[in-house]
Amino acid sequence: MHAPAPTPAPGPDADRGPVTLDRRNGPYGEIVLRQHGERLEIIANGCFLMDTSDGRSERLLIDAALAALPPERTTGHPGQRPSVLVGGLGVGFSLAHAAADPRWGRIVVIEREQAVIDWHHDGPLARISGDALADPRTEIVHADLVTYVRTATDSYDALCLDIDNGPGWTVTEGNGNLYAPEGLAACRERLKPGGVLAVWSARPSTAFGDALRHAGFTGVRTEEIRVARGVPDVVHLAVRTA
Repeated sequence: MHAPAPTPAPGPDADRGPVTLDRRNGPYGEIVLRQHGERLEIIANGCFLMDTSDGRSERLLIDAALAALPPERTTGHPGQRPSVLVGGLGVGFSLAHAAADPRWGRIVVIEREQAVIDWHHDGPLARISGDALADPRTEIVHADLVTYVRTATDSYDALCLDIDNGPGWTVTEGNGNLYAPEGLAACRERLKPGGVLAVWSARPSTAFGDALRHAGFTGVRTEEIRVARGVPDVVHLAVRTA
């Protein structure tokens, strides 16, 4: 989930304002896909989630996780390339960026909203994710991320999570469990030794860094993404060492 990016210069269709392309009610409430000029936006329960105006944050999330892995994991035989779990399909920037990099092996995306999955498979967001969805490395799993990390048995080299505006600014109340001690412990269990947890946030959080250390992660740090106004977005990074 991302705070809205600065609005670009109006195009020929921008004057009429946002146009709703699809609106659905599901187990987590209402979710809407709308178009504003060239920009596509996802709105959940009236709250802006993300749009297609930029994508730098989503790309950094993937790149930072890959860069934090031991070099030998990214230079080996194709069958031994690192696996990545992407938490949240969103507008597809993270998936598309991961699939564009041949250093990744298996790419699994967890998305709880069937509407979002549909918008990528046969809707307007296919323009971003179409090639990635056709990639044999890609798998889309319709599931709640919080539940998945607690119940799955697969392990990954990297977890790249972008389902909220940060650990203290969640889309739904239940998402807060992901950043609690038991949620971080579950994330750690989903990682192979030496694996990397990367979490997107709209603002830095010293408390979340401390929580990662208390959960047994090492190498805890942040990478900043400069924005036009306000504090930088960040990616929190942490490593499972054993």
